[in-house]
This record gives sequence, structure tokens and C-alpha cells, in this order.
Amino acid sequence: MNKRALSNVVTIAAILALSGGVQAASKVVSDAVIAQQRANLASSTDGAGFGPQSPRDLDIPLGTNQRTFEAAPEYTDMNLCNIHMHEGAEHKGGEFTNYAGNGDGKGYGTGFLYSGSLNDAELADDGMNVGEGDHGGLEPGDTIEVHYVHTTAQIQPGPTLGACLSESIVNPQLRVETQVYVVVNDDAALDFMELTKVGMVDGKHQALNIPTDTGTPIQYDGSTTGPGYNEKGSPLQVSWSVRPLVAKVNIKTVGAWFGNNPFDEKYAHGVRNLVTNPSLLSDISN
Repeated sequence: MNKRALSNVVTIAAILALSGGVQAASKVVSDAVIAQQRANLASSTDGAGFGPQSPRDLDIPLGTNQRTFEAAPEYTDMNLCNIHMHEGAEHKGGEFTNYAGNGDGKGYGTGFLYSGSLNDAELADDGMNVGEGDHGGLEPGDTIEVHYVHTTAQIQPGPTLGACLSESIVNPQLRVETQVYVVVNDDAALDFMELTKVGMVDGKHQALNIPTDTGTPIQYDGSTTGPGYNEKGSPLQVSWSVRPLVAKVNIKTVGAWFGNNPFDEKYAHGVRNLVTNPSLLSDISN
């Protein structure tokens, strides 16, 4: 691999790594700050040729972005390359429509929350706090959006979205199978270790237990996410598949996953502001 090709891989991997965002304190910013971030995004992408962006309100299908690309294959025909999660759903729709608030302006304390109800036992914290970083950890009742990232490249699953690239293919097709969960204090809830179990199927790396009973996925053309793109466009093209129903997952098993997973994930990442500018959204009305 020559130095120019290696540089391209490193550059793209660095871009993708922005999806993890930046850990930050818990200060809550004003509506004006979010409005300015949206204005900066519109300004920095105006006339620059960026493709459709993510995340979006799944209940608003209209978009006017003219950049098109071929949808990635079904995830079963691709290689799973990475699994990570965001604290708060990045997308809005289905059973995750309650706005958490503006948060710190850097991706934490924001996003969308499970709109259903939980009982007292499910919410009992018992002092549990898993995946704790500088921004805090997950507690019972928190909503997470999990991204099962797939690539057409021949890879080994691993840390960061850079694992989705290879020396042979620096522009593979990417697909994100998306499931929103609410973490609960319930040993009878789903086991996150099982939900993220990885194995080989027909020669492809696969997440073996992605839920199949959480509604028909909403599919659209978009981009990589994360708060690093609050004020600039993501240059990566991604086919999205977002399940509308929320599943309950045992918080203890989420903590176990943070303690031992092949993706070096230690905490939930921040979320990107919902993209609302029609010129930055694909049209999924058909």
C-alpha cells in the first residue's frame, strides 16, 4: 500500500471517528446555541455538494437533496464492521419522540427518549451507573440508539468506524442497521451481550441477534452521524435502516458489554443535532 493510499485511509478513518463526538460537561445550552449550530451547518454546506445527512425525523419523509447514490445491499450480504451506541436516540420517530432537551451543545443530554412508560421496578437504579465517562453513565430508564454498522469491504470487525474500511477498498458501501433500546433494571429484559453477539454466516461477519420484532425498518439515504457534524456536513454516504419500535434491555448486560467487547466501546457516545434543513435530507416519501 503506497503512502498516498495509506493517507486516504487514515483521513477517512479520522473523519469517521468524529461520529463518536466529544465528551463534555453537563451544562445545558439555550435554544439560541442550537439555532446558531443549525445556521452554521446550513452555511458550511451551502453549494458545497454534500449528500443527504443523518439523523432525521423519520415521520417527515420529504427532502430536496439532489445527491443520490446506490443503496447498500441488505446487511446480511455485507460484513458487520462495528457496533456502538449513542446516549439518547439520534433519530426521532416511532416510539422515540420525546425530546431530551438541548443538552450541552456537544452531543450529551440531548436526543430523543422512549415515549412509552416504565414501571418503578424497571426504573430502580440500585446505584447502577454503567459505561461512565466524563459525561456520566447510563442509568435505568435511559434511551440508547445502537448502530450495527456494515460494510462491503473485506474486514475484521473492530474499534471505530475505521474498521469498516480496508486497504483494498477505501470507499465501500456502508449500511447501518439501527435499533433503539431503553435500559431497564430487569433481569428478564433482553441481554445486550446476546444482542451484540458476532459470528460468521455464509462467509460474512454478522451480528447474530439483531431484533426482528421491532417493526418494519424505515430506510433512507444519509450520512455518518455524531456531534462532530453539528456544524459541518458528513462526507460519507450511508444507507440507513431504522426500526421504529423500542426494545427493553437489561442494564446489567449493557455494563457487562462495556467491560468486554471487540469494539473497545466503554461508554455511550453523544448525538448529532437532528438535521431539519430539507436541502440536506433525502426524499423518502415514495
